[in-house]
Order: sequence, then structure tokens, then C-alpha cells
Amino acid sequence: MKSAAPEPTAGMPILAVAPMMDWTDRHCRFFHRQLAPHALLYTEMVTAQAVHYGDRHRLLAFRHEEQPVALQLGGSDAELLAEAARIGEEFGYREINLNVGCPSVRVQEGRFGACLMAEPHLVRDLVGAMAAAVKIPVTVKCRIGIDDQDDERDFETFVSTVAEAPCRTFIVHARKAWLKGLS
Repeated sequence: MKSAAPEPTAGMPILAVAPMMDWTDRHCRFFHRQLAPHALLYTEMVTAQAVHYGDRHRLLAFRHEEQPVALQLGGSDAELLAEAARIGEEFGYREINLNVGCPSVRVQEGRFGACLMAEPHLVRDLVGAMAAAVKIPVTVKCRIGIDDQDDERDFETFVSTVAEAPCRTFIVHARKAWLKGLS
């Protein structure tokens, strides 16, 4: 059966529906597709370790009718992220997105999510490894900053550093991530 979701048209703005942990599963994406037939949909964040060690089909499978769909990954190991990106591409995802915006304590303890905004050179290297492993776009979801960073200066440094990877698309959650309490 051919996908009911039309392909995005070149030159048109992209409408994307942001993912939420424990909510944006295939059923939620099916519902979103009914409301927004042209929107780019994202998976929930899946860790690169889960893709490497877990049940890939359970974690990554989706219906063709959900397209276009981007796989959102979390992690800080370049080798595992590159492998997960490659596997995501093989599953048919249209984009791989690195989550550098999640402020949860559990995510920070795994050294991924928003805490990586303090390490733009590492994020650049992670994105570079992922981009080298796939032919589809690799994008980054981030915040405007973390904790007491200078919003403009540090955000500009982060984006310009990661853009060297190459990364051409940043999805910005336009508020700070408070890593020491409030999120």
C-alpha cells in the first residue's frame, strides 16, 4: 500500500511535531498523521545503546503510512550513535535527530540530552560520526542554553561548532534547560 502521507515539497517550510517521551509512540504518530498529513513526525528518543543491545524491531519499526518520520537518538558514544543512525536509515527513517535538549536527571546520568550542550565539540564529533554513517540528514534538537550560560554567546558558540559536523538543521526548544532542578 502506498503511503497516505505526501512527501514534503522542496522549498516549503517544514512543519514538525515535537516528540515527548512515553507519548510519541506509533499510535500517537498515527493520530498526528491524521491531523497533519504533511508534518515531519519524530519518534520518542531512543538511546543508541538500546538500538545496539535491544529489540530493534520493537524500538524502531513503524508503518509506512507514518512517513515522513525522523528517528530521535540519545547518547554520547560516537560509535554507538553512528551504528544506531545507520540502522535507523535501514529501517527507512528520513532523518536522524540527536537529542541535546532533554534535561531529565536520568538522561543526564547517562551523559546525553541537554547536558551535552556544555560540550559543543563532543556534539560536533557525535554528529560528524552519525553523518558519515548515513546518507539522510542528521539534525540536532537543543535548547537555547543550560543553567546559567549566557544565552546568546553560548548558543551561538554551540550552533557554530556543531555546524562544522556538518549539521545544517537545528530544532530549538526555545527555553533554557535547567539541569540542577527545574526543567
